[in-house]
Amino acid sequence: MKVIHQDDLYFFNQGKLYDAYRIFGAHLLKNDEFKVVGTRFTVWAPHAKEVNVMGEFNDFQAWVHNLEKVDEKGIWSITIPGANVWNMYKYEIKTFDGRTLYKSDPYAFFSSERPDTLSKVYDLSGYLWNDDDFMNQRNQILPYESQVSIYELHLGSWMIKPDGTFHKYNELVDLLIPYLLENGFNFLELMPITEHPLDQSWGYQGTGYYSATSRYGVPQDLMYLVDQCHQHGIGVILDWVPGHICKDAHGLYMFDGEPLYEYSEEWKRENIVWGTANLDLGRGEVQSFLISNALFWMKFFHVDGFRIDAVSNLIYYLGDSSKGTNQGAISFLQNLSRQVFKEFGNALLIAEDSTAYPKVTHPVHEGGLGFNYKWNMGWMNDTLEYFEKDPIYRKYHHDNITFGLTYAFSENYVLPLSHDEVVHGKHSLVDKMPGDYWQKFANYRALMGLFFTHPGKTLLFMGGEFAQMHEWKDYTELDWNLLSYPMHLSAQRFVRDMNLVVKANKALYELDHQYNGFQWIDANNRDDSIFSFVRFAKDSSDFVIVVLNLTPKVHHNFELGVPEAGTYLELINSDNEVYGGSNQFNGEPIQSFQAEKNGFENAVQILLSPLSITILKRGE
Repeated sequence: MKVIHQDDLYFFNQGKLYDAYRIFGAHLLKNDEFKVVGTRFTVWAPHAKEVNVMGEFNDFQAWVHNLEKVDEKGIWSITIPGANVWNMYKYEIKTFDGRTLYKSDPYAFFSSERPDTLSKVYDLSGYLWNDDDFMNQRNQILPYESQVSIYELHLGSWMIKPDGTFHKYNELVDLLIPYLLENGFNFLELMPITEHPLDQSWGYQGTGYYSATSRYGVPQDLMYLVDQCHQHGIGVILDWVPGHICKDAHGLYMFDGEPLYEYSEEWKRENIVWGTANLDLGRGEVQSFLISNALFWMKFFHVDGFRIDAVSNLIYYLGDSSKGTNQGAISFLQNLSRQVFKEFGNALLIAEDSTAYPKVTHPVHEGGLGFNYKWNMGWMNDTLEYFEKDPIYRKYHHDNITFGLTYAFSENYVLPLSHDEVVHGKHSLVDKMPGDYWQKFANYRALMGLFFTHPGKTLLFMGGEFAQMHEWKDYTELDWNLLSYPMHLSAQRFVRDMNLVVKANKALYELDHQYNGFQWIDANNRDDSIFSFVRFAKDSSDFVIVVLNLTPKVHHNFELGVPEAGTYLELINSDNEVYGGSNQFNGEPIQSFQAEKNGFENAVQILLSPLSITILKRGE
């Protein structure tokens, strides 16, 4: 019985079989009338003595169906007449040292719902997509020159049903999409949705890479969610974890009794901090498994890209540069990039990377890793550390804000205010802020203003948009009741309006990754903790001016240099009463005057509100 061609076998071993799911896993067999007549099961287990499959089709009696070893590389296969859609199954793997292992299918398209750990025979075909307009537009628009405002979401805790159960993928459509549109987000990033055994792992310790978790419905339900997002102009990014795996007995860990998907060397394999095992990304079969997986999600689920978890743990063994660069992982990332961009030109491939490794977002042919975006962890750490300081001490930490601009254009950055910053005792965004209740919200709005106007695309974790007071709780829904309180409702309005200001002004996104898109007006006013800068569009006559006053002191008739003479209008001021502020803002047009100021030949006088951000634009 030949189920794999010699060429496929060669490419699989070389890490270049980019549709490995076509061969491995459970595949339905249909007759000329498209009626299912059986299922073919194929699995890679080179160290196994014997492989059997147990399932509903044989009353879970593994001895009934013995897989045949079809090549010397350890590929086993069997065709079982009558095995049909929805049938649950597992592999029974017997080792040469007498052990018997029961494993889920690494390539299964669906899985039983926790706490069960069975795979399911499943048919992914049949969904009729209606997102052609979005997909065609995606292929034509460069993300670098577009607004990218990402809403990071954990499906199990965004909103929960009254009975305490999860919403299904398709049930969220009528709740989530209007919310994203109303608040101005144009990308949705889903925390890992591959199958995983423990809710509290948030999906980062996976067992079923090809299986959309059954917690939230069936795969076609997820297709519908993505389709509807696309029809409403919202891109969908998956949080993807190619670096490490769950060590539960039914998963990939020691799949055939010996290290297979993971490193054989214990020091490389055992990720003690996370309680996981690191995948051997230099092994060809593992590269085929993972690169095929990424392309699988893009092909079958139309996802628009990936945020790749823990890239520092890939670049360096265990994330420790002293242990050396992991050349196998570097090769994997470069191969992944080549294939993703070959097949899906304007995809988003985003690295969550805290290292200073060079050229992360440079093309592979230029010696880069091949990502087109990287999380700016340095900006996030420095900025939050600054905002956590009492304003009286901020002048001593002025460089926390300015330093990021020394490297802001060395890579293509996403500014992340992610789930990692609002858990484990770190406090929520608004609760990090110093001062009394009013000052916390004023500081929060100033932080959000800097977040949206700083060079780089933006990512905000759910709840951050309405200043959730408590840390994120993965076991219950967001504190939606807070929107009955004026300050939280006003905070949400400010985030929405900032998204709209960015959308309406090319200067705030078109040159996010280029030096000529940014110019300081004054980066050195540390005594007053005031920062001012200009953001330019490709048409340099199109610009906005951003001023942050990060102390409670009000500055009347504050003089500020401007690039050109004219009448300036205030686009937004975070101190406006509609945002919960003290209502000190520049309501009238502001006429420039000729004066040498901040290296410019013209200047304006404005009111600088307390703990605020002000954005100005020259009138037509």
